[in-house]
Amino acid sequence: MNRTYKTIKPMLQKIYRHLHQHPEISWKEYKTTEYLKVLLKELNCRIRTFEDMTGLVAEIGSGRPVIAVRADMDALWQEVDGEFRANHSCGHDAHMTIVLGVLFTLLQNGAPSQGTLRFIFQPAEEKGEGALAIVKKGIIDDVDYLYGLHLRPIQELAHGQFSPAIQHGASRSLEGVITGEDAHGARPHLNANAIQVGCEFFQHLNNIYIDPIIPHSVKMTSFHAGGESMNIIPGNATFSIDMRAQTNEGMEALMDKVNRVARMLSEYHGVEIDISITSDVVAAVINEEASQIMQEAIIETVGKEHLVPMIRTTGGDDFHFYSIKKPSMKATMLAVGCDLEPGLHHPKMTFNYEAIEPSVKIMVQVLLKTLERYQA
Repeated sequence: MNRTYKTIKPMLQKIYRHLHQHPEISWKEYKTTEYLKVLLKELNCRIRTFEDMTGLVAEIGSGRPVIAVRADMDALWQEVDGEFRANHSCGHDAHMTIVLGVLFTLLQNGAPSQGTLRFIFQPAEEKGEGALAIVKKGIIDDVDYLYGLHLRPIQELAHGQFSPAIQHGASRSLEGVITGEDAHGARPHLNANAIQVGCEFFQHLNNIYIDPIIPHSVKMTSFHAGGESMNIIPGNATFSIDMRAQTNEGMEALMDKVNRVARMLSEYHGVEIDISITSDVVAAVINEEASQIMQEAIIETVGKEHLVPMIRTTGGDDFHFYSIKKPSMKATMLAVGCDLEPGLHHPKMTFNYEAIEPSVKIMVQVLLKTLERYQA
């Protein structure tokens, strides 16, 4: 295994540099998809692309079990050094590199004699939409096991540490519209001031409580009302809300409270308040068997001293839609410690690239152990 990895290490370094230097945002990963397609085309594997969306699937072997590995592809759109641009500040460039490393390593040792290994390069994770699109394409219909991975910030794992599961929370983004009528600044009794309605909405959000055992938060993240004429009391406004809960049940409890606040303020002020969900990511549903296989692979590959129990984080990942949509599938995510700082989604995010090698080895071992367990 060590000798095999060394033969592909220079290639993986080159691939990572290319992916990092050519980031693309959700649903626009055109060049990334084409780059991966060209890389994989010369290999002895089956490739599937899509006419109506980015992303691709590579596959080796045949028969059962069907074991899939997922890598997300998209970058974030954020301000970097005073300029807004696509930026790989969530580690998806590293995820693609690791999964490619797993595929290359397996191909060097020959495709499995029994079993299908499927490598899913998924678009639009940052929008929380890519996994659902892959599900609609039928890519996981026959999948028995699904594995993912994610770099973790230094606050969760130090370099060299690995965890067999990531307990992501649920996250939801809302857009709201307050619709009323404008009024003259001298006649505040003739309308409901949308800014006042928004302020009251903000205060009520801060007073929302659900079961305190469930970590959660709900907060207004933007509010826009009024224009250049300062003697007009605005009757219309738009706003956004970010919601987090560690469980899917907690998220639905929060949603119910937000809708109640909207109905109450709408009735009291005589305005319309419409709320729509713009992104929705479910909380993790971790399979015990898949997590156990991942734990064993970590111990066998890098040693028990590098194993850390399941990571619980308030962040979200659309990977967990796969488990929600196909409950019979066994899934978990590898948490990779790599001294990532200052943090995920920070425009200056950096990590220790040396975490790539052990991550590849762990994921290879996971696939081989899964094949052995299924066939035993």
